[in-house]
Amino acid sequence: MEYTILGKTNLKISKIGFGAWGIGGGAPVLRWKDMWKADDKLSKQSLMNAYENGVNFYDTALAYAEGHSERLIVEVLGDKNIIIATKVPPLDGHWPAKNKDINQVFPKEYVIEKARESYKNLDKRKIDIFQLHVWLDDWFESNVWREAFDILKKEKIAKFFGISINDHNPNSALKIVDSGEIDTIQVIYNIFDQSPANKLFPLARKKNIGIIARVPLDEGSLSGTFTYETTFNDWRKDYFTTERLKTTVDKVNEIKKKLERPNRSMVQIALKFCILENSADVAITGMRNPNHVNENIKSPEIKLNSEEIEYLKKQRWIRNFYPEDI
Repeated sequence: MEYTILGKTNLKISKIGFGAWGIGGGAPVLRWKDMWKADDKLSKQSLMNAYENGVNFYDTALAYAEGHSERLIVEVLGDKNIIIATKVPPLDGHWPAKNKDINQVFPKEYVIEKARESYKNLDKRKIDIFQLHVWLDDWFESNVWREAFDILKKEKIAKFFGISINDHNPNSALKIVDSGEIDTIQVIYNIFDQSPANKLFPLARKKNIGIIARVPLDEGSLSGTFTYETTFNDWRKDYFTTERLKTTVDKVNEIKKKLERPNRSMVQIALKFCILENSADVAITGMRNPNHVNENIKSPEIKLNSEEIEYLKKQRWIRNFYPEDI
């Protein structure tokens, strides 16, 4: 495993992080109404396997099965030297954020209350990175989030603070990033959606803000395992509808044909792309099965030459399969 420093936090983190949404079994919101059932036994094996193979960064959220994901992490790894990032869900239950009044989404007392709840779920382990689960720059001028973060720091509930940026909308957080008032950002970034590289990443680097890439495998398509016949028994049946699935599979198969080798899988290529120089510090990906861990952890080691990187940069695909609002 390779490690890096996460911006100004000075935290030394693994370049591949454990995305804990899957082990929680999803989240109780409309978009995720049809979820997989997580197997706690497998989840625990995956958590330990990841740790034993050098993964020390674990990203979770209170919304992931109402804290079950948080509790699982500390049950398995609570005595280990790991870094845990979690998130407070929006009060109005909307992903992505729409309401320009922060007091209806992240009122101060609500943020503090939910942070304390996560702190309790984590067995009163200080939260390394506490994040707002959505963000709008319309909220920047408000002191609500600043005051909440200050209180949580004084209470020693959380060390560092960040935001999770709206799906496929990296420019919605440029104001707060430019201010340097947060420590980390979490944003969708993958071979298809490279939009954060335009403005967000350069600005975050300038301000020394840590960058966490989520959805590095485009909800599974960039694993290279989908076919025209793939069916889904979860919310992805609405994400990858018939024509969308066909187009996606065609695009991924072209990349596989060009770059996949016996010693590097499509998964590894996709994850490696996210953590190339001047990209994200860490790519977080789901690892519900120990076999996923074994493949994912090797991603930083694979090599991509300059020609291959340029090819991948040309695979940008501007689209948004998520519903506009939930």
